[in-house]
Amino acid sequence: MSYQVDERGYYGEFGGAFIPEMLYPNVEELRRNYLDIINSDDFQAEFHHLLRDYVGRPSPLYFCERLSEKYQARIYLKREDLNHTGAHKVNNTIGQILLARKLGKQKIIAETGAGQHGVATATVCALMGMECKVFMGEVDIERQKPNVERMKILGAEVIPASSGSRTLKDATNEAMRYWINHPTDTHYIIGSVVGPHPYPDMVARFQSVISEEMKLQLKEKTGSPNPDAVLACVGGGSNAIGSFYHYLDELDVRLIAVEAGGMGVNSGKSAATTQLGGMGILHGSKTLLMQTEDGQVTEPYSISAGLDYPGIGPQHAHLKSSGRVEYIDATDEEAMTAGIELSKLEGIIPAIESAHALVALSKLKFAKEDVVVVNMSGRGDKDLETYIKWGKY
Repeated sequence: MSYQVDERGYYGEFGGAFIPEMLYPNVEELRRNYLDIINSDDFQAEFHHLLRDYVGRPSPLYFCERLSEKYQARIYLKREDLNHTGAHKVNNTIGQILLARKLGKQKIIAETGAGQHGVATATVCALMGMECKVFMGEVDIERQKPNVERMKILGAEVIPASSGSRTLKDATNEAMRYWINHPTDTHYIIGSVVGPHPYPDMVARFQSVISEEMKLQLKEKTGSPNPDAVLACVGGGSNAIGSFYHYLDELDVRLIAVEAGGMGVNSGKSAATTQLGGMGILHGSKTLLMQTEDGQVTEPYSISAGLDYPGIGPQHAHLKSSGRVEYIDATDEEAMTAGIELSKLEGIIPAIESAHALVALSKLKFAKEDVVVVNMSGRGDKDLETYIKWGKY
């Protein structure tokens, strides 16, 4: 079975490009050109130069001695939290800003939930001297104030989304509407493996540097490029796809994605899409999403702004339906507890998104000799206020 996109823009039965007619020229321009551009020697040279000298890659693969002792497995963290801007998001924004420049675009828009993609987009726009607008839900603006200020310092305009739940879904809606009205000079840097084809494939390719490095680092540290398991949190799913990408065809590697269970999967306040969702169209692709019986999108909930999304990328939907990836959930309480535990055992405060992935260590069984890699997708600086409000440390 293939786990990658086909020539029609589908992963099995999921994917495609379901877009308004006004956006067709933009998306079609991307589809026709993205592979030729990003596979060219000059693009790859500049992309990897910036990843190395600007972002600080390769990100370390760190062996957690105390965490390993507690959970009786050999646990490593892939330290995406040490990237410039503090998360994995910058891998994709570097790639997309270079692509936008090749396509002759002068202006950039983006959506953001936790603010990390917004910061990463504002960062590369400052680097390249491009105008930047970031759409962000009013609720997320309130709970992610440090990132809002970082974006403004970097020169971006932060535009509040006041509809719906006023979170990531609504910020994406507003960004899409803006793009429809400014189709010729603007490129939309989508932050996850969601949206119409070719975005899910394009973002996955830029984030695949995570698992590409992981293989080389594991070979050096353990003698084998393949771990026994890879754990990652998943909302839309870009850090997870980046972590899984080069292992999808390595069927002996267990791939585990952790969704936001919120107050509990059946509480009515959750974002566990693969458990609660069904097939539908969201933000330009056919995928799994949380919806009512009459097809209205259900409002998601998570204490983590970056996982507060009612859908999942179409590649993830295919990986779920095919059984290649295991999808489990972690509640707010479980994630916050795991985040504090990592802080106290290893001196690393994780983003609350990343803390969800850590919950899998207590929920699943691993053998003592198993090599388990957790993708530490972001650092916890942005979440200090949430940790403080939670208070159980």
